[in-house]
Amino acid sequence: MSNIPADLHYAKSHEWVQISADGTALVGITDYAQSSLGDITFVQLPKAGTVLTAGATFGVVESVKAASDLYSPVACTVLAVNGALDSAPETLNHAPYAEGWMMKVKPAGVDLGSLLDAAAYATHIG
Repeated sequence: MSNIPADLHYAKSHEWVQISADGTALVGITDYAQSSLGDITFVQLPKAGTVLTAGATFGVVESVKAASDLYSPVACTVLAVNGALDSAPETLNHAPYAEGWMMKVKPAGVDLGSLLDAAAYATHIG
């Protein structure tokens, strides 16, 4: 059974977003995604300052099983990326919601209407 925190919003493409009180947000991949990928060996993330539209590809995650594109759950500007993932991409396997966050962003207006809550995401992944 996948871990699906109730305080996050989820894209059908298996990314999560956590909106902070200061208007910024963290983005990462779900426990279901990391489990499906297997042992993660590489992560490619955008540079700070990159402007993304909702649904745009922002990077790649590779594992022993497959490579998978990453999609931005919201329109945003990238403020920072988690540089620790460069040397320890396996962090995504054991802490996808904590130390495994991928990027900190400034959403361009928060429209969460296209995202799923925890219950809807649980239904989506079956």
